[in-house]
Amino acid sequence: MKKRMSMLLSMAVIGAMVVPMAACGSTTASSSAASSSSKTEASSSSEEVAAASTATSEAAPADAADEGTTLNIQCWNEEFKSRITDHYPGYEEVDATHGKIGDVNVVWTITPTDDNAYQNNLDAILPSNADADADNKVDLFLMEADYALKYVNSDVTMSMKDLGITDDDLAEQYQYTKDIATDKDGNLKGISWQACSAGFIYNREAAKEVLGTDDPEKVQEAVSDWSKFNEVAGKAKDKGYKMVSTVNDTYRVYSNNIKTPWVKDGKVNIDDNIKAWVDDSKKLVDAGETTTNDLWSDDWSKGFYPDGKVFGYFGPAWLINFSMAADQDGSIANQGGWGLCVGPQSFYWGGTWIAAATGTDNPTLVKDIILQMTTNKDILKEIAQKDSDCVNNKAVLADLAGSEDGNNAILGGQNPFKQLADGAEKVDMSNISNYDQGCNEEFQKAMKNYFDGKGSYDEALGQFKTAIAEKYPELTTD
Repeated sequence: MKKRMSMLLSMAVIGAMVVPMAACGSTTASSSAASSSSKTEASSSSEEVAAASTATSEAAPADAADEGTTLNIQCWNEEFKSRITDHYPGYEEVDATHGKIGDVNVVWTITPTDDNAYQNNLDAILPSNADADADNKVDLFLMEADYALKYVNSDVTMSMKDLGITDDDLAEQYQYTKDIATDKDGNLKGISWQACSAGFIYNREAAKEVLGTDDPEKVQEAVSDWSKFNEVAGKAKDKGYKMVSTVNDTYRVYSNNIKTPWVKDGKVNIDDNIKAWVDDSKKLVDAGETTTNDLWSDDWSKGFYPDGKVFGYFGPAWLINFSMAADQDGSIANQGGWGLCVGPQSFYWGGTWIAAATGTDNPTLVKDIILQMTTNKDILKEIAQKDSDCVNNKAVLADLAGSEDGNNAILGGQNPFKQLADGAEKVDMSNISNYDQGCNEEFQKAMKNYFDGKGSYDEALGQFKTAIAEKYPELTTD
């Protein structure tokens, strides 16, 4: 790697070590530069600079000059590219698919997820990556939780420890974000800059009508477990509201709280919490307290407006900020009419994990990108301010939770970060399996007929088992 690249890495590491801890910003706050505070801290403590210099020599060793001149990154959309473009020190955009970091050419390959195209692309190129030509080697690729273990439990991903990333580097990150990308031998193989913990987003006007209050703590008391939640659903119906837009709104909450994995020793298991979702959802549908509409459908999103008459939705910060029509006149979000509480159970929804591809010829730069984008508090602050991500750092979120900078206009000025941070502490993803995406999708699809009264539960279960046998012939379902 060229001399200029080593210089950029040195500057980035020094900046990461001496920048003071700062709060994330709200969705409406403007991004503030931190370079001046970095310089102040650096000049005020020679010991810190000395420590940073030591770390720099470890992050950018002399043999970095022998590394590759092309950095290839595989993604499914523009999200990570925009984060790098806006926040990674020294990145220069060349055009829509190319950039520069020092003398290293950055090549972005974006393959949409439609028809599984993104995973098919990874499956075709990653196994032979170590033998690929230098300019064609994949260096970084991104994963989602639903299929992360497919790549984590294989030889196509590098262990973070093999890159030189330590447990201490990641001490402020939430455990569930690590569990999702940890292989069967305990090796961490992916890191996320996001903590997509989620909660119950409720219509404040509906809460006043149904519960007599829209105070988040009072609403939380009313929906603190599924029994209470379902009781409120009856009261909401009496006032003309669906409790949730669809049974699919609640599914992730139940499925995130399973005690046994979908697949164990080659056999498909249906956890008691999944069965509870079926029982509770059937009662809600039969009582007219929710529907079976698909997520993201027009019918599902009608509740974003007052006339849609939906008491609440389950979702993370990105749903609140980007998916609830906040830019549309007359929407509840545009009027600041939503509130947030934890709900019956903590859960998460979404997130992107950065993985290092086995065979990369840019391990030093790969390590620095991962550390800068997922552990540098100053960069995480910028990401929260500019991009409204709920970032994966306990200290940053704690500081934000205690600041007016965290107040959210969509939530009527409520600061949601304490709830999101508390929720992230309670999320447990130790029971994930390689088959979660397929099992979750096929189970919800099969149960729709049962909820709609077009078949029995046993018939729906049979439909699920048939679909799983076709999708994963190596599994048993009985």
